[in-house]
Amino acid sequence: MSHTTGNGRQQHFWLIPYRYRIRPEHNHSERTFVTLQSVSSIQTRCVSSQSFLRQNSHNNNVYSFLLRFYSTNSNTKVDDNDDDDDDDIKFVVSILGPPNAGKSTLFNRLQCKERNKTYRLKGDKRTRGRIAARSTSYGHAIVSPVANTTRDRRECWGRIGGTTFRLMDTAGIDGPRLQTLNRTKRQKQRPQQEFDHRAMEQAMMEQTLEGARQSDLILLLWDAKLGVTQDLVETARWLRKLPQQPNVALLANKLEGDAWLHRSEHSPVLEHLNEAMRLGLGEAIPISALQGDGMADVAILIEQLKAEKRQELLDLEDTDNEDDNNNPDEREKPLQVAIIGRQNVGKSTLVNTLVQTNRVLAGPTPGLTRDAIAVQWKMENGQVVQLVDTAGIRRLTHRMDDAIEDMSVADSLRAIKVAEVVVLMLDAEALFIQRLELALCNAVIEEGRALVIAANKMDLLEMSDEYTPQDFETSVREQVESHIPMLRKTTIVPMSCLTGEGVADLLPTVVDARKRWARTLPTGVLNRWLREVISGTRSLPVVEGVQAKLKYIIQTKGRPPTFMIFTNVNELPEPFLRYLTKHFQDTFELFGMPVRLLVKKSAKKNPYNSSKGKRGGFGLGGRVARMQRRVKGFQEAKKRRRKAG
Repeated sequence: MSHTTGNGRQQHFWLIPYRYRIRPEHNHSERTFVTLQSVSSIQTRCVSSQSFLRQNSHNNNVYSFLLRFYSTNSNTKVDDNDDDDDDDIKFVVSILGPPNAGKSTLFNRLQCKERNKTYRLKGDKRTRGRIAARSTSYGHAIVSPVANTTRDRRECWGRIGGTTFRLMDTAGIDGPRLQTLNRTKRQKQRPQQEFDHRAMEQAMMEQTLEGARQSDLILLLWDAKLGVTQDLVETARWLRKLPQQPNVALLANKLEGDAWLHRSEHSPVLEHLNEAMRLGLGEAIPISALQGDGMADVAILIEQLKAEKRQELLDLEDTDNEDDNNNPDEREKPLQVAIIGRQNVGKSTLVNTLVQTNRVLAGPTPGLTRDAIAVQWKMENGQVVQLVDTAGIRRLTHRMDDAIEDMSVADSLRAIKVAEVVVLMLDAEALFIQRLELALCNAVIEEGRALVIAANKMDLLEMSDEYTPQDFETSVREQVESHIPMLRKTTIVPMSCLTGEGVADLLPTVVDARKRWARTLPTGVLNRWLREVISGTRSLPVVEGVQAKLKYIIQTKGRPPTFMIFTNVNELPEPFLRYLTKHFQDTFELFGMPVRLLVKKSAKKNPYNSSKGKRGGFGLGGRVARMQRRVKGFQEAKKRRRKAG
């Protein structure tokens, strides 16, 4: 917050709630808790930020972090000798813990809104119709009181203060799920048709294990009010057995406010904190992922470990950076591709086939994917692509009683809005496109994105000399064009994600669609096309008794391609606009995307003619002109009298 003093200067303040130190008799070291939230608790004290830094200068960790945080989040410049925290190294933080411990809530608090676009989009409006969602998605992880809501391993950019890092959210860990990792190789290699509940939990644990292996810091989150459970003990034992031995920090969640500190000496929360010391992972940090309490301690820990990793890389004289070069360039803006469709059409299988690893959960169970999982991948030509695997979409009447599925659909619809190219997956076994898929096509057109249709499960069709994949492609294209004329000649890629046939043709088609979607046409080329249209038309339409004249055309916006035609009328008839759009798509090959042709009535006068005629003595402004002539006449008469005298 800020306050304007008497001399007009604006002084910045922090709202810091009263947090008390843990009592030393409970074997806890003294710790000062500071929240980094703009809205504090009811009991607050207003402290000048500079004086607060001086008061806490005895604690180098707190002083260094708060100095960075203040210099990053305020307009006042603070001198700091430390180097700025940039993205020169890759530091990975993963959140693990038992089910329903608040992992996704902490994930949403730590993720960077700017880099992940987890905010309300400009002009965001709710989609209507059979694919509408009652919930609103802002790009966060799905949070629900139902245990085991999170299934896939979700990654994003995290930020706290001035420190950025890679953040992972994982599925909940418990004792039975840890036992699934010890299954024999024979049990793992089961047919995909036998993908039961136990196999799904095994796949979830494999994703969690992979996230723990890639992490530089593991935040082991647990419910402090529930206490140290057997699942938490087995999870801690499992983490200590990892060969990489990553850094593990215990976070005691769901400790909002200060009430748990002011209770009697036999407070259950303090007993749970003391009991957590026996896990062998150090002292637990009390936090509240929902309210943001205790985030300063987490920020100091992350900054310290990242600084240590940076120093280790600098101390190595012969550091090999080839591994970093093989990863996708994080500073290069990737191509955003959203994969949408109905349930169980092969979206997750397509992502795993493209990246050639089991990155997301895939199986014959409908509704397996819940969150929109973004996977960055680098093509052979160096193009960085971000594939977004979305949840399957069902019509609204089929998911009225399932709040989690409704939030998943809202997340899928948001993925369309932030994507550049949308891949619509079809089930070729259905032999025709359904109304729900046509509604998805219409949603893509309304959002102004490029569309590519992928017909999956072609291996299940009985092909012959009389019926080929090209015949199926033609049949689907005719069905789409008959319902949505804007999607004429949309590219359709027949494939089979299970066998890999035709998958290699998808990404080159996506890249080509994106180039055409982001294309900028010169004004001269556009006006030559307009003259050809005028010359090839027998007669232009008549609007309100006036024959329309198409004067010139310019491109006002790209992505989606938007053009403005200047005429002598306010609007053109809808059939004539459809004719122009069809001719425009055929000329510039803008198929599979919306082409927006706007009409504007041009001014009667030339806007570039700066010459102004003399204002007459009548009409608007005539009084002013008469007064100017009178004053000028009086001045000339005065000069003549002086010369005569």
